[in-house]
Amino acid sequence: MPAPVAAAAPAPPRSPWILNRGWDLLLFIGTPLVLLPLFAAAQVRWTAQEIYLWVGAFGALGHHLPGMIRAYGDGALFDRFKVRFVLAPVLLLAVCILASIQKWEALNLVAFVWGVWHGMMQTYGFCRIYDMKGFAGAATRARWDFWLCGAWFLGGVVLSPMRGRSLVNLFYESGGPGLPLPALDWFRWTVSAALVGITLTWAWVHLRAVRRGEPVPYTKLAILVTSLAFWWYCNLGVTNILVGIALFEVFHDVQYLSIVWLYNRARVEKDRNIGGFMRFVFRRSGALAGLYVGLVLAYGALGLVQSGVSSETIQRVLLGLVTASALLHFYYDGFIWKVRESATRESLGVAGTPPVAAAGVVTLMKTPWLRHAARWAVLVVPFGLLCIAQAQGWRMDNLERREQVARAFPRDAQAQLDLGMSYHELGRLDEAGACYEAAAALKPELTALDFYRGLLAGDRGDLLGAEAAYRRELQRNPQSADSETNLAAILLRSQPRAAQRHLEHSLQIKPRQLLARQLLGDLLIDEGDYAGALVQFEMVVKERPDFKEAADRLAFVRALVGQGKR
Repeated sequence: MPAPVAAAAPAPPRSPWILNRGWDLLLFIGTPLVLLPLFAAAQVRWTAQEIYLWVGAFGALGHHLPGMIRAYGDGALFDRFKVRFVLAPVLLLAVCILASIQKWEALNLVAFVWGVWHGMMQTYGFCRIYDMKGFAGAATRARWDFWLCGAWFLGGVVLSPMRGRSLVNLFYESGGPGLPLPALDWFRWTVSAALVGITLTWAWVHLRAVRRGEPVPYTKLAILVTSLAFWWYCNLGVTNILVGIALFEVFHDVQYLSIVWLYNRARVEKDRNIGGFMRFVFRRSGALAGLYVGLVLAYGALGLVQSGVSSETIQRVLLGLVTASALLHFYYDGFIWKVRESATRESLGVAGTPPVAAAGVVTLMKTPWLRHAARWAVLVVPFGLLCIAQAQGWRMDNLERREQVARAFPRDAQAQLDLGMSYHELGRLDEAGACYEAAAALKPELTALDFYRGLLAGDRGDLLGAEAAYRRELQRNPQSADSETNLAAILLRSQPRAAQRHLEHSLQIKPRQLLARQLLGDLLIDEGDYAGALVQFEMVVKERPDFKEAADRLAFVRALVGQGKR
């Protein structure tokens, strides 16, 4: 008799998670719940600007490194896209440094738009992974996942007064023509209607799939809810847009760094052809995970160098380098992590066949280089036109630009404050005051609002009103060095001791506050502390040799000290 055939062992159940439930919730899905209390605690210690600076350096810039390691450390990938990996850095570095030196604002507009697209595509990528983890996603669901992510990310920008105002303002700074107010209103209504329609259609498509007996993609639904809700919170829910940008950036970075670590480690373990630095860093080791984070932080630290450089030219070059790094990151991530490719799915532990994308105009172009050129043209053509407009002097002046923005966003306090500042600079004090009061009615706690109200009161000769405004600003923002200095200037004669405390605090916050040093030097002369005054005036003249009034004071104090007066 033939030997009985052993029954095949049942296949292990497929996991809907990328790592496991706990780690996925911490690193990919539930990260916002961890970030919100951390940022609330951070705001007690640091200003929004400081948080934004550190996140921008160690997070936004630092997380570019892992993708670069794969691009240049994975031999098979590099051979496949060698032309792109060689030419793209050279071209982008040259363009970004030139644009930064020439102050072409269109570069910032391109980085802004591409950055939003990049963030949206990362969310969509996680949707694809979780959809295929649970079951083989159909083309219809994939298509509507894409449109849902696109609609909510676009809506989060366009329908946010802060982000919408920043985008329109940047467009005008870049040389863009004035946009008719009815057209802007129509666009916002269109985006709103599209958002509702796409969301309802997406829900109908998925409900229909469930009724056909297909599994409910709980993990995909979870990451969609947390990602899209957090994007809207960061754009519409926070009171300071810098905090909002930093919040979502950290969420994006944690997701990216985690998935890239997982992917590269799997690639190293499964492909023995990968060697060198990539194999060293992505071996299975807790110590190397620490090295990975350290390398990311070290790369991000380059972003802090720019703020510590005094030469404007060097600052511009460094800014160009940082921008080029961001654009390279956006560009490379557009083709090196495609889930539709079998190697990517294998390294992520994703089974099944990805849905076939619907053909579009670019997809129908048969020549690969023509398709690639068409995609680049979407950015290059508008960028070139805007640079020409700015170079030819066709862009609006500050006042016209701020008037346009304030009319387009009448309910945005920052737009009203910015317009008031322009009127103030031109000496149109009544119009400036009306704008400041409009901003105060919309958002009394707006940063720097009371500082400018104090300036206006001082220009009108109302010193009591100016003092009250500066004190209100310092209550809300104790790190306002300018408010400390201006308040001290008012108190110099009546309360010299209090004035000195405000000046010293101002210099603790902003050591290069030259006006504060000059005022403190004058105060120390009045108190007979000529040696202390000498130190202050020497520092002022060192920072700004053409400051004649400070140079005269320095000569006077040196003469007194030379006569033995201490």
